[in-house]
Amino acid sequence: MHLHDTPSRTEYPMLDTTGLREGFLLEALFAAGEIRLVYTDLDRAIVGAACPADGELALTAGDELRAEYFCQRRELGVINLAPATGTVTVDGTAHELATADALYIGRGSKEIRFSGNGAAFYLVSYPAHHEYPTTRIAAAEAKHVPLGSSADANERVIHQYIHQGGAKSCQLVMGWTELKTGSVWNTMPCHTHARRSEIYLYFDVPAHHAVVHLLGEPQETRAVWLRDRQAVLSPSWSIHSGCGTASYKFVWAMGGENQQFDDMDPAPIATLL
Repeated sequence: MHLHDTPSRTEYPMLDTTGLREGFLLEALFAAGEIRLVYTDLDRAIVGAACPADGELALTAGDELRAEYFCQRRELGVINLAPATGTVTVDGTAHELATADALYIGRGSKEIRFSGNGAAFYLVSYPAHHEYPTTRIAAAEAKHVPLGSSADANERVIHQYIHQGGAKSCQLVMGWTELKTGSVWNTMPCHTHARRSEIYLYFDVPAHHAVVHLLGEPQETRAVWLRDRQAVLSPSWSIHSGCGTASYKFVWAMGGENQQFDDMDPAPIATLL
């Protein structure tokens, strides 16, 4: 498990491209036959991926958590991003996840194992104060919210999995957004939400294409380029918006004081600098 500190709101305006990428970008989460985890200082979120390949991978607490097992004081969200189906076994119960299926794993779950050659499980975890049941969410069972328009190049569908009206959690909110063909902008007009941090993982970015992600305070914005299956950390004071050179998808995950989607501070396009 890699420990990661993000730059403060006073530090980030002074960073060059390399400094921005080192401070906010997680570039190499997915590796065949491995679980890779990053422990961030953003609301103590852990971000990672499990790619079982031919074997089975067990999720452990490691020395960093000072816990007997990973979910002793945590909850965990899992989404399978690969075409191949995989299995997440939680305390002896197997949960099969096809493409875009998700699993919420509650606090107190002791044994978590991943299997399935070709599966690619994206993981986001936050501390939890209450036990909610482990819940599988099939892609078809998510709440699907169409937004935007082709005229604004942001026609998209938001798929909500772990949220107030779906799978219950302490603070984790998680789902993904799909841009329609020809649309490239996400979360524009943008916003901040002071009571939650957010993490974006861009995926299904076509080969030879990329996404430019905007971050920072609305009047002091910066940009970083991301490729397929790379994640970017968004502190509570930062906008989080992107534009791709082709259509793409991204997983969003939030944690913090509340789970309300509409608790945000808008940053109108005319105010951005």
